[in-house]
This record gives sequence, structure tokens and C-alpha cells, in this order.
Amino acid sequence: MRVLHFFKTYLPQSVGGIEQVIYQLCRNSPAHGIRSDVLTLSAETEPRTLIHDGHQVHRARLDFQLASTGFSFEAPGRLRELAAEVDIVHYHFPWPFMDLAHFLTGMDKPTVVTYHSDIVRQRALLRLYKPLMHRFLGSVDRIVATSPNYLETSPVLKHYRDKVRIIPIGIDREGYPPPEAHRLAHWRQQVGERFFLFVGVMRYYKGLHILLEALRGTDYPVVIVGAGPLEQQLRNQAAALGLTRVLFLGRIAEEDKVALLKLSSAIVFPSHLRSEAFGISLLEGAMFGKPMISSEIGTGTSYINIHGETGLVVPPSDPDAFREAMAFLWNNPAEASAMGARAEQRYEHLFTAAEMGLQYASLYRELLASKRKTR
Repeated sequence: MRVLHFFKTYLPQSVGGIEQVIYQLCRNSPAHGIRSDVLTLSAETEPRTLIHDGHQVHRARLDFQLASTGFSFEAPGRLRELAAEVDIVHYHFPWPFMDLAHFLTGMDKPTVVTYHSDIVRQRALLRLYKPLMHRFLGSVDRIVATSPNYLETSPVLKHYRDKVRIIPIGIDREGYPPPEAHRLAHWRQQVGERFFLFVGVMRYYKGLHILLEALRGTDYPVVIVGAGPLEQQLRNQAAALGLTRVLFLGRIAEEDKVALLKLSSAIVFPSHLRSEAFGISLLEGAMFGKPMISSEIGTGTSYINIHGETGLVVPPSDPDAFREAMAFLWNNPAEASAMGARAEQRYEHLFTAAEMGLQYASLYRELLASKRKTR
């Protein structure tokens, strides 16, 4: 079986949550007799096709961007050519240009859409896009939601319940090699024996301003890994609040991130808007057996982190509640450790890349069988 994934960006030029999902699916597909290719947009189109970790990545020229949406005059033709050679086309939503390209190609292949997120911020443009979006989602064969929570709270997915399947995002422990002893010793010396850890890009929906406000008047050590458009603003806020035990590390090497995940006491994940549709960094914490603190935003974050079981879930945009949750984990290390152990067990049961690959392979085969029966 051959599957073509289509999304606006991909590795190695762009590293994000959706790109990682596509990569894990491509990496795990050979075990199920599936060959996976990727079609993406790129300002660099030479070579037009390259090999990335065993699978082909086809690149169409990125001509311009509008409201974070990449457009390509070449892409619909490339999509038509590549789709003719595969059994299933797998789209990754949202990307409005993808919807348009789907119809321009006159697609006649079985289609799957992984619905990664609602469009949350660009409400004015959403009103213009809605007719095309619903026509596209209505035309595809299967839609995958990444958590039952998102299916229940999405105003869009409720229209397509009859063809929605739930397949959680999975990550591969083997992609996180154990840090060497000298690296662990270095970070233990830098950050101490106990600390809260945040990992992520400093975007508007990550809620880091809420985390910093929650630290007002406390002495909890917090390590923040990542960079982004709000970094300087957040540094200024921390200084204004007099937070002397917050350490901004910026971007660091993957090996250093793994070392900090291993050493940390708990993961803090204050995302307060449903633009945070799942939370890969939260899942990484679960994989490393860490208790978690997150907010209830009706998305996959509360499918990864179960309140009272794997960590604590608090109301969004509530610094006082977040502070109380941090105090509980800090003052009850035995209970925090037990929550972390349960988080790791939940990861092993639901969120491995192998399990995600198995479920998608089953969905692909079911879809092909249904199409053959219909024809």
C-alpha cells in the first residue's frame, strides 16, 4: 500500500507538531507494509525530491503566503501526479490552500484527513473560508481527531461525527536517547535537584504569562526551554515580578532537552487557548514519567493529563489555581512521583508512535476495503 501525505511544511526545514506526526507515520509505516511519501511546499525546490530517513519528500515551490497560509501554483499539478501513483491521500488540517488543491486536482482517490486543530485566532478570515472548509471536509472519506476531548468540543467536527475516528498522537521513546552522565551532571549543577520544567515555543496560546504570574511571591525554581515571538516580553514580565528563580534557556540541543526532562520534578503546561490542540511537550513529560500541570481547554491536553491521576488540571487563565497546583506537587513529592508513574503507564498504553501507526494502518485498510466494496 502507498500513502501520500500533503501538508504545507515538513522536515527538515520545519520542525513542529504536525510535521512530527507525519514523520512518525512515515517512520512506522513499513512495519505495516505501507510506503509513505510526503508532498510539501518549500522556497527551496532543488532537489525536487529528497530522501528523509527512508521516505521520499516531494517539494513544490512556495510562491507566497497569506495569513500564514502557503500558496503554490505548482502544487496542485504535483498533487495530481503523485496521487495517481498511491492508494490513499492523507491530508493534514488546517491549511486552506490544501482544500483548494484537493478540488483543483479532481481527486478520485480514497482520502483521510487528520484534523489537528480548529482555526481559532483568525475569525474574520474563517468566515470567508468556511464554505470551502465544509465542502472539503464533507468530501473526504475519513476524518481523524487526535483525542475524544477535541471531538466533543470542536464546533466543526460535530458536523462529521459519522466519519470521525479517534487516533491519538504518538511519539517514539527511541527518538529520545538517554543523556550521557556528564550532560546530566552539567544540568544538575546548573538547575539543581528539583525544578518545574516548561518546553515549547513562546506563542500567544502557551499561557506563559499565566505561569509567571502564578510564581509571584513564591520561590519555586522553574526552567523554561524554548524561544519565540513573546520571549522578550516574558523576560520583562519575570523581571518586573522579581522572579529570580526562573531560568530562560532559549533554544537548546535535543540532548540537553532530554536531560532536563529526565531531571525535572514536574512539567508545567499553562496553555490557555484551544489553539493548543494536543500538546506534544506534555506528552514528552508523560513519557518520562513526570507529573503534569495543565489547564482545561477542551483539547487533547486533558486526554494526556488526567486530573488527580497523572497530574493536576486547573481552570485556564487562573494563576492562583496554577500556583496551588504547583504547591501541591512541590509539597507532596511521593504523590507527585506516583502521578508521574501513572502518566508513563498511560503513555505506554495510548500514546506510542507504534500504536498510532498501527491504528492508522488499520484505518487505511478499512477505507480501501470499503471503497472496493462500494465499487
